[in-house]
Amino acid sequence: MAVLLEVLVRYAHFLGILLLAGTLAIELMLFKRELDRDQIQRLARIDGVYGFAAVLTLAAGLSLWWLVGKPAEYYTRNGIFHLKLTLFVIMGLLSIRPTLFLLKHRRHDSAHCEVPKSMRMTKHVEMLLLILIPLLAALMARGFGSA
Repeated sequence: MAVLLEVLVRYAHFLGILLLAGTLAIELMLFKRELDRDQIQRLARIDGVYGFAAVLTLAAGLSLWWLVGKPAEYYTRNGIFHLKLTLFVIMGLLSIRPTLFLLKHRRHDSAHCEVPKSMRMTKHVEMLLLILIPLLAALMARGFGSA
């Protein structure tokens, strides 16, 4: 039974990561210099799914760390794991500003809204960090970063 639980948690973790990547890629494609009200509402819904995916990924990852994965010390003493977790937290912090932007402009009466260039750049940085995280996971799986 414990093995099945671990498999299900790992599966949830993978699904969360795939959903994160997919929604982030969609956001990158849809975040244009100027958006109309419908585009903002669509992006806000996608951003909500992105937030759900982040929570799912984090919850499953923490479960693997503390409950059903390898012994917690394996992760706790691994520098690469801490780097991976730090990049994930930075991604989450970076995503706050675009989320607030979408929530603010979702209800505006104006037909169009200009998107600051920094908003699109933020999404590119998030994608870069997301691309690096699986590399760190692969290194960790091969024993790199262990004390």
